[in-house]
Amino acid sequence: MAAVIARVRAGEPEAYAELVRAHTQVALRAAVAFGAGADAEDVVQSAFLKAYQSLDGFRPGGEFRPWLLRIVVNETRNTLRSAGRRQALAGREALLLGSRPVIPESVDPAVAAESEERRAELTAALGELSEEQRQVVTYRYLLEMDEAETAEALGWPRGTVKSRLSRALAKLGRLIGAADRGEGR
Repeated sequence: MAAVIARVRAGEPEAYAELVRAHTQVALRAAVAFGAGADAEDVVQSAFLKAYQSLDGFRPGGEFRPWLLRIVVNETRNTLRSAGRRQALAGREALLLGSRPVIPESVDPAVAAESEERRAELTAALGELSEEQRQVVTYRYLLEMDEAETAEALGWPRGTVKSRLSRALAKLGRLIGAADRGEGR
């Protein structure tokens, strides 16, 4: 990626298209995960534009993906603020409901129903985490970033990522365990 960034900085804007192609899917997942809903594509487009305009501020030797995802998350927050909380929550719910994987007909309906139930439990449990806990779980597992990338994207030390992730996973385990036992949250 450093070579591509160097080409963009050297005045070859077409090289930026390579970065866009390489990171569009993860940027869309981040926008959706942080609540952009139906505005995810607009958020990502705006984030790529801001990243392009700010490329001179990108730290040489840094990782592009965490830097870009930080911009995507900030753009998502800005979009949510301007769209209003209620509309954003409705969009997130609709997107989550609409993005469920298609289950092949060959799968046992009981297995499919159980899978759907587990997904709903996890979504509900994620909603009960603090903002920081939800962020670290999203970056680490939903966006499949390693600890170093997660730390860079969030602007936290690696130790903070580890401790917050540990607490978040423990809380998720308790919440999902309570749901399995039929207890209220």
